[in-house]
Amino acid sequence: MTSLVMLAVMIFGVFAYRILPVNDLPSIDFPTIQVRANLPGANPETMASAVATPLERQFSTISGLESMSSTNGQGNTTITLQFALERDIDAAAQDVQAAISQLPGSFRMT
Repeated sequence: MTSLVMLAVMIFGVFAYRILPVNDLPSIDFPTIQVRANLPGANPETMASAVATPLERQFSTISGLESMSSTNGQGNTTITLQFALERDIDAAAQDVQAAISQLPGSFRMT
């Protein structure tokens, strides 16, 4: 009787294991912060050199930063910062704010 119960449990376990859902690429939300800067009337080249480059230089010193991308347009710049999964988004936001406040001029985070 014990052998039959063990065999039934083992067969049930193998069957249940085969139907378990497994996702090769799980849905993950990376901690991401987007910084926007405006300078009315400035062309994209000016935005890249006068606004985006100093900000990117400051942001590159933040720990846990995985990737950084920027888009420059007529009078505005958008910088997207993506952090490591284990990085706390609130702490990252404080680090971004601290990096912005260290820049000379009138940069501010919104």
